[in-house]
Amino acid sequence: MDALRPVQRTLLRDRAYEAIRDAIVGGELEPGAVVRDAELAERLGLSRAPVREAFSRLVDEGLLESKPQSYTRVTELVAADVRDAAAVVGALHELVTRVGVPRLSAAGVGAMRAANDRFAAAVGAGDVDAALRADDELHDILVHAAGNRAAAATIARYTPLIRRLERRRFGESSCRSAGLHEQLIGACADGDVDEAVRVTAEIWRTLTDLADGD
Repeated sequence: MDALRPVQRTLLRDRAYEAIRDAIVGGELEPGAVVRDAELAERLGLSRAPVREAFSRLVDEGLLESKPQSYTRVTELVAADVRDAAAVVGALHELVTRVGVPRLSAAGVGAMRAANDRFAAAVGAGDVDAALRADDELHDILVHAAGNRAAAATIARYTPLIRRLERRRFGESSCRSAGLHEQLIGACADGDVDEAVRVTAEIWRTLTDLADGD
């Protein structure tokens, strides 16, 4: 009877959410594209129920918009929405940096360096997916070190809105980001909280500038 526990439904819902979210952020589902639960359920090998639940979550997060009995479609990329998301996510990254740096281990610093190496290599190769994945991995180390679940959840919720713009404008700030990452890692290694927070603010200011120029 264990197989009948609700946890399986939760996993299917999360699988649908992550797949559809990644398709939107990656551009496979383009802005303005109409999405249908039956069609995506078939493509994902799922029933319609978890896909509908994923749609509801994605509407709440601003990646989909829905008009009852009419359509559900991918939202357009709106610079003001990205600026708002970047402001919130940036402020929370400053918070987790301030809390996380004193808790960061030498292994954590090493993991950040390895993530930045992957980031720089991906930027050099023009591999957008790998670059953004490595960037997330680098910053997530401080998020985890801080241990603030509310901050982590909010960052996870709003980062996809920002990633959509980063993908479209890939290259304009990515090379500079690698250098800023090095500064951040150096400050973390030195235990210099104020410098780490300053660099974190600069990283997110760069992303806000991308939205301003869109």
